[in-house]
Amino acid sequence: MRRINLDHLATTPVLPEVWAAMQPFFSEAYGNPSSLHQEGLRAKDALAKARQQIATFIHAASPAEIFFTSGGTEAANLAIKGVAYASQRRGRHLVVSAVEHPAVLHSVEFIEQQGFTCTRVKVNAEGWVDPADVEAALTDQTILVAVQHVNHDLGTIQPVQEIGRLTAARGVPFFVDATASGGWIEIDVQAIGANLLSLAPHRFYGPKGVGVLYRNRKARLVPIQHGGAQEEGRRAGTENVPAIVGAGVAAELAGRALPERIAHTAQLQRRLWEGLQARVPYLRLSGPAPGLGRIATSLNVSTEFIEGEGQLLLCDLNGIAVASGSSCVSKSLKISHVLAAIGLDQALAQGNLILSLGRENTAEDVDYFLDTFVKIVAKLRAMSPMWDEFQRGAIDSVVAPRGSGQTSAAPAAGMAGTSHAH
Repeated sequence: MRRINLDHLATTPVLPEVWAAMQPFFSEAYGNPSSLHQEGLRAKDALAKARQQIATFIHAASPAEIFFTSGGTEAANLAIKGVAYASQRRGRHLVVSAVEHPAVLHSVEFIEQQGFTCTRVKVNAEGWVDPADVEAALTDQTILVAVQHVNHDLGTIQPVQEIGRLTAARGVPFFVDATASGGWIEIDVQAIGANLLSLAPHRFYGPKGVGVLYRNRKARLVPIQHGGAQEEGRRAGTENVPAIVGAGVAAELAGRALPERIAHTAQLQRRLWEGLQARVPYLRLSGPAPGLGRIATSLNVSTEFIEGEGQLLLCDLNGIAVASGSSCVSKSLKISHVLAAIGLDQALAQGNLILSLGRENTAEDVDYFLDTFVKIVAKLRAMSPMWDEFQRGAIDSVVAPRGSGQTSAAPAAGMAGTSHAH
């Protein structure tokens, strides 16, 4: 059976060029970059090249501003905790959006247990953060603001440049989680005004096991992992040289191919959304409509009267990989905190799917998914007590309410709902 990956937000396959660059550092170029002999110096040079590739990719002023970690999660932990501990004499207050990735929110919860405080800024129905709300949350004790570049569930592009101007004017460090946007949207840390920014190379065809934290000189940062003096003393532990080499190559390739990747996925995204609207009744899009406010790679849809888990499993049985809620929280029975933050109805939140596209997807992939998904929805609704009650008029639709007391049949397959642009 053919397999189609519509879960690129979870991870991506390593590109052949990336794997080829990594391979020597598993064998003949096995040196430790902290060693002073030739094998160590070769590894050290490889790290320096990768640092330069990443710096160029995000328009950092210097390769010295790039630090390697074990992943995007560790990078977020280091940014949040490292800045908080370094700045606690000045203040102990943080500002974050309510829809940040769990790596950010759980790091904040951890330091709150140690006496720090945090204001969680609400978002609108599309998951969009209002810069005015961020500004209103700032106090004289604020030591860090954290707002992601693109929301990992909704695909909403946040106004990070506006927020960066606000934080710069107040002299408050600004951390941007770009793990959902890196490799798919142009990132310029200087234009954004980010003092810290995290990347996850495995989400743009690099390897797992490596993350990136950009940190400029204006952000004080203490290590949260102790040991050797690697990464200028900011992150102890022997560097994962093969993965770091792969991350550098993946970043260089992404930088070159970015316009092509954006155009390709945007075209498929439109085809996917238009097909869903035309063929699946009672379906809601969460986040902005495809266009300027949304990353071109993903759609977050909720199909009414059925659950996301059943949709995911039947998609998988038919050769299609999709996600139901964030890949980092999908084992939880609770709905995504992001969907809760935008006020999505509980029934719709439980019927949620995230479809994320990549460079290797084709129009044929999209059409196969649409043909298959229409059958899956029909099958699950045929087994759904809620769908039966709706058909009998006992309950109404959240997506397209008919009004109390109405008992007409469901509309033709084309009734789909979407939120409005902010």
